[in-house]
Amino acid sequence: MARGVNKVVLVGRLGQDPELKYTNSGTAVCTFSVATNDSYTNRDGERVDTTEWHNIVVWGRLAEICDEYIDKGQQVYLEGQLQTRSWEDRDGNKRYRTEVKAQDVVFLGGSGTGGSSTQSKQRSEAVHEPMDEDEYASSEKVPAPDEPNGAPPF
Repeated sequence: MARGVNKVVLVGRLGQDPELKYTNSGTAVCTFSVATNDSYTNRDGERVDTTEWHNIVVWGRLAEICDEYIDKGQQVYLEGQLQTRSWEDRDGNKRYRTEVKAQDVVFLGGSGTGGSSTQSKQRSEAVHEPMDEDEYASSEKVPAPDEPNGAPPF
């Protein structure tokens, strides 16, 4: 019987600086959003630009490297697979989140916001609170204030 395929390839720009945390067992986990853009011509002949936001999670040493070297606005190429996690929110409602679990991240271009590697290094040296894998699976992210239409990056 044939196996299924779960592979994602994206090229886009970071929607915010990466957020690095550590599990209680010491495993690094880094989250960020990536925007991809597309355009098409509608029936009236007008060009319509669209942006799709993707939630990215990176584990292990690659998570630490992402935190250290990439910033909001920087273009990245990444490969990974889709994963969906679920949790109950404070009101007891079942919530779901689909993310790209990145296994390969390539830094393509400079920051679109003028960020520097010095800022990244300072951010990566900050103290990060530990959490366990279950805490990550049940963590609820809040939307960034600069996300269009209130779409949460995480």
